[in-house]
Amino acid sequence: MMGGNMNKMMKQVQKMQQDMAKMQEELSSRTVESTSGGGAVKVVANGKQEIVSIAIKPEAVDPEDVEMLQDLILAAVNESLRKSQEMVSKEMSKLTGGLNIPGLF
Repeated sequence: MMGGNMNKMMKQVQKMQQDMAKMQEELSSRTVESTSGGGAVKVVANGKQEIVSIAIKPEAVDPEDVEMLQDLILAAVNESLRKSQEMVSKEMSKLTGGLNIPGLF
């Protein structure tokens, strides 16, 4: 009697693992975008928390104020990574039913 429940549970775990692998693959192609400085800097990140692109408007480049540009880039990068992590957590929680399983995402 216990064996049947265990087999059923193992099949459910395997299906969840397959679904999660598929979701991770899908998320790697999805992107989020953040801007800073009123759109002077735009950063795009994917679901693997990788920066895909950085665009800087020419007017944001001031040789006299490199620190401001660095701050704008840093702000946009951090926001894109935060959005990417949020996207992954939201999508994965759909598969896990809201369970927070350490190490999965």
